[in-house]
Amino acid sequence: MTTLFISDLHLDASRPHISQLFVDFVHSEATRANALYIIGDLFEAWIGDDAADATADQVAAALASLHARNVPCFFIHGNRDFLLGDAYARRARMTLLPDPSIVEIEGERILLMHGDTLCTDDAPYQAFRAQSRNPAWQRAFLARPVVERQAFAAQARAESQRYTRSIGDAITDVNAAEVLSELRQHGVRRMIHGHTHRPAIHAIDLGGDDAERVVLGDWYEQGSVLRCSGGLTALDAVR
Repeated sequence: MTTLFISDLHLDASRPHISQLFVDFVHSEATRANALYIIGDLFEAWIGDDAADATADQVAAALASLHARNVPCFFIHGNRDFLLGDAYARRARMTLLPDPSIVEIEGERILLMHGDTLCTDDAPYQAFRAQSRNPAWQRAFLARPVVERQAFAAQARAESQRYTRSIGDAITDVNAAEVLSELRQHGVRRMIHGHTHRPAIHAIDLGGDDAERVVLGDWYEQGSVLRCSGGLTALDAVR
């Protein structure tokens, strides 16, 4: 059977056609999979499990249907939905995994990461990431009224877009040395990540050993899925 990997869907109410594309994907191909791995940024923003959201309800219902078909779904937080918590995971019947995680697929150990920690050249982002992953920061943020959290998220998205336009592409891509470091640290030869929105399969020379870095695509204009079966990988569009 095939194991499916997706990331960077950035689902929200402004793109209902993409939300429906994802629901259709879950109800069709994903029902025949060995497992589905969502490697971050399932949602455009997440301000807490307690915030009402019709798109989140639609997605939770679709993912919960996989559990009913005995297809496990695993989730790694992204930089947009790092506040997604246990309550929503239970609704969607997803299993939360740490970032990074090592999974075994058909006898091979594979390193899964959202990918933002690989972008070490982007110092301002890494500083914000460290701050926002602090449990005290998260408790304080989640204690604020929903309307305040919504305003903060909207402002953060706007600032992120301005910042991204102001810096070069190299800054927002992965650092090659960091990639090698992670592969060696975890003792693996295959890495799968998202975040950069630069889908590709990269061959890597790991000191004489062949390695591979698979970058998942985003779901802004169409879907993108990595299918792993029989030791082979294929990175394809979903329409």
